[in-house]
Amino acid sequence: MHFPRAQSRAPWRARAAAALTVSALGAALLAGGPAAADPAPHADGAPAAVDVTVNAAEGRGTIPDTAYGLNSAVWDAQMNAPDVQDLLQSAHIGALRYPGGSYGDLYHWQDNTAPGGYVAPGTDFDAFMGTVKKIGAQPILIANYGSGTPQEAADWVRYANVTKGYGAKLWEVGNELYGNGHYGSGWERDDHADTSPAAYGRNVVAYASAMKAVDPTVKVGAVLTMPGNWPDGVMADGESADWNHTVIPLIAGKADFVIVHWYPGGSDAAQALGTTSQLTGELAQLRAQLDANGAARTPIALTEVNSNVDEDTQPDALFGADAYATALESGVFTVDWWDTHNGPTAISTAPDGATDYGDYGILSSGTCVGSVCEPPLNTPFPTYHAISMLSRLGRPGDQLVGAATDDPLVAAHAVHQANGDLSVLLINKDPAAARQVALHYSGFRPDPASATVATFRDGANAIDTATTTDTGAVALPPYSLTTITLHQAAGTASALSAPGGVHVTAAGATSATVAWNPSTGGKADRYEVYRQVGAVSELLGSSTGGSVTVPNLTPGSTFTWNVLARDSSGRLSRPSDPVTVRTGTPAEADCAVSYQVTAGWGNGWNANVTVTDTGPAPITGWTLAFRFPSTGESVTGFWNANVSTRGQDVVATPVDWNGTLAAHGGNSVSFGFTGANTGANPPPTVFTLNGTVCTTT
Repeated sequence: MHFPRAQSRAPWRARAAAALTVSALGAALLAGGPAAADPAPHADGAPAAVDVTVNAAEGRGTIPDTAYGLNSAVWDAQMNAPDVQDLLQSAHIGALRYPGGSYGDLYHWQDNTAPGGYVAPGTDFDAFMGTVKKIGAQPILIANYGSGTPQEAADWVRYANVTKGYGAKLWEVGNELYGNGHYGSGWERDDHADTSPAAYGRNVVAYASAMKAVDPTVKVGAVLTMPGNWPDGVMADGESADWNHTVIPLIAGKADFVIVHWYPGGSDAAQALGTTSQLTGELAQLRAQLDANGAARTPIALTEVNSNVDEDTQPDALFGADAYATALESGVFTVDWWDTHNGPTAISTAPDGATDYGDYGILSSGTCVGSVCEPPLNTPFPTYHAISMLSRLGRPGDQLVGAATDDPLVAAHAVHQANGDLSVLLINKDPAAARQVALHYSGFRPDPASATVATFRDGANAIDTATTTDTGAVALPPYSLTTITLHQAAGTASALSAPGGVHVTAAGATSATVAWNPSTGGKADRYEVYRQVGAVSELLGSSTGGSVTVPNLTPGSTFTWNVLARDSSGRLSRPSDPVTVRTGTPAEADCAVSYQVTAGWGNGWNANVTVTDTGPAPITGWTLAFRFPSTGESVTGFWNANVSTRGQDVVATPVDWNGTLAAHGGNSVSFGFTGANTGANPPPTVFTLNGTVCTTT
């Protein structure tokens, strides 16, 4: 979001509409669970118990200091009020973004102005930093790209870090610059004569150079688009690549992180709550784009997020908690909610009967639309309590671990805390029915004496806390957030630390090698490499040394692996941070396939596929098969081939005039198709021609 939805002295501008094989060692299952399905009802009509599996041996990363972030805005006169500071500190907000969405491309820090916008008194940079320091957060600052210069940004760095000693490390270059009108929709100010993604990429390098000349320790971020969302895939006239595929090669090695925003929307609350299942795939596609374009391991920041549906009510709170946890599990280092205050707009009713003020803020602005008024100023909305619940799940330094559920209306996330406790966040997205959850643990044995249960119920004004001696079950009220925190049974934890520095040293079409630094805290009997499959950990290999080569992998696939140390008593250490392993296709094969996206519009694309027989024998009557990586991808049209689909599997066969492929690359056959996507739309990675795996480009 970019501007206040309604403020008594601030201009309101609407957000633009957007038209996105296993090792020979075999498999050792550490945990498992049935596939997701609607729970079968009991005879009395109540839902059956929901099975939730928590796998503490499956590491999904460490919670960063900046994990739980929030947007602040210079048009918000309450942004630095003492009671607001106290509320943000109580919610353990770790990052505050300033000066506020699209105001970042209007705002001039020297005189605290935003020409064309409203700046409230008491919102200047020093006042903002007072709030940052008081609540113990880190600032995320937007350097003005749209109407500023690299010199202005460098001067801001000098003032912040040299003159004032604030130590501000995270700086973005502009806000949503893909919305500068280059693709048609224009809400973001950009005064540059060249508004193309290529110009933005080159200018980011200039900004980074100027800013780092003042303080080499600052981290500079570049704006990208979220895959599967407009304008992903869009190309202006004369361009051969979209925003991301243009910007990433230009900023690779120059920018320190990238930023994306996510407002998935939906026709109603149920649809919005379902969009969090798409987030993992969209962020994975973004990571693949970075890896493939010279920016491997570049950190990702999600600096604006909101559902865009029932914004200040319980559904948005459930969405928010789910989105934060999902993004962090996907490796994002900060998730920044939009926003602190925003103001009411259109009045409606949420599915639970609550009044929806159309307010994107986590705190009430205390204003009215007609005769309908919000709660008193700074009253927390449900989204505030959702963010507060996250700090009960885990704090910076705690480890995100695997969790899975067999009910699509119940989301589960888990954290193995630094003190040994295990917390599980359970989100019941059903507005009308409770759920009874049966908890199953792997890699962790709970102390049966007691556990703490924190619940935020629909319609509540605070989080309730209780204790229980039932560590294997918990009841979830309708439309609720529940966190159960368990102590670890005495004598069940290994003294060994998690192996560190896990990295891929080699990867081919069917094998990969990973290496790591040894565990501390004792002597490891051996190290074991596991593949994540949902909440299942699958043993791929083991070693007494510092590396393992895993054979018999599927070509063109992406895997997530952990390394764990096993001590002489058979106990496993905590898992390493996850490492992504990608296999390619054979460098030499009897066929070659080129796949190229020729156009896109966010929720659809056109692709061209070229097939060549590079083997010694000609082919008459060919069959090309591939599989979409995402369940949200489908074929809606095709040409120059007959194309059929079954789920994610696609098969293309020739039409009557292109059925022959000459040997040794004597000719090629091309066909095209139109695809549609809900969420991510990563390209297929493996093509087989008459059953033979081809080299893919």
